[in-house]
Amino acid sequence: MAVLRYVSSFGAVDILRLVLDVTLVAFVIYRFMLLIRGTRAVQLIKGLVVLVVAAFLAKTLKLVTIGWILSQIQLMILVALPVVFQPELRRALERIGRGKFFARPIAFLGVEDTSRLINELVRAILVLAKNKTGALVVIERETGLNDYIETGIKLDGVVSTELLVNIFTPNTPFHDGASIIRGDRVVAAGCFLPLADTPYLSKQLGSRHRAGLGITEISDAVVLMVSEETGTISVAEEGRLTRYLDEKNLKELLENLLLPKNNHANHFWHWRS
Repeated sequence: MAVLRYVSSFGAVDILRLVLDVTLVAFVIYRFMLLIRGTRAVQLIKGLVVLVVAAFLAKTLKLVTIGWILSQIQLMILVALPVVFQPELRRALERIGRGKFFARPIAFLGVEDTSRLINELVRAILVLAKNKTGALVVIERETGLNDYIETGIKLDGVVSTELLVNIFTPNTPFHDGASIIRGDRVVAAGCFLPLADTPYLSKQLGSRHRAGLGITEISDAVVLMVSEETGTISVAEEGRLTRYLDEKNLKELLENLLLPKNNHANHFWHWRS
């Protein structure tokens, strides 16, 4: 009742100002969450939430010792936060300076554009496989890959067969790294990816395949790989590797993974390594 009386004392202008204030704060928090999505900061925030909940429970249950320890930890965390979140804060300030803080971080494509993307990818991969040119192409989905994009060279070019083939031409700065695709654009090339931790990979697989698997273990990305030694085409997703793909199987697999589920009903049998 006291809250209602307090709110009823507001005038129309005060209410509009309050709504605007809350909306702006919520929007900035939303943009910040999109900014850190797919980065290590997400795990750090989860840890902070656990500590806050634990401190609240300790205070409620009057656990003096635990409460004191948690309060000291919180004090240390507050001091360490600027250091821990330095990459995210730097990226946010850079985006504000470029006027891109409020831009959409991940492009969502329609069915027609996704089909065009798949066709370009398949043609490029087939050319690279025919020439036995090693390649590593990462397709970003829901999980952001900003941490790994920052390790490469920014391109921001529309995906095409010609662009991808040129990126992976041997003895060029991009050849040994990964190219990351966001929406229908190659946002960066020559990127470094984390290697897979699993000890059960075949000894025939090199660092390119381990890197492709590694990024799928920590994100929902889809990764296309071409072996430099054999020209074998492979696709990694969710920490699993599908190898020895031909044109038909590669296209069907990409359609299953990238197109909306209600737009295709193709079933594809995965050959697991």
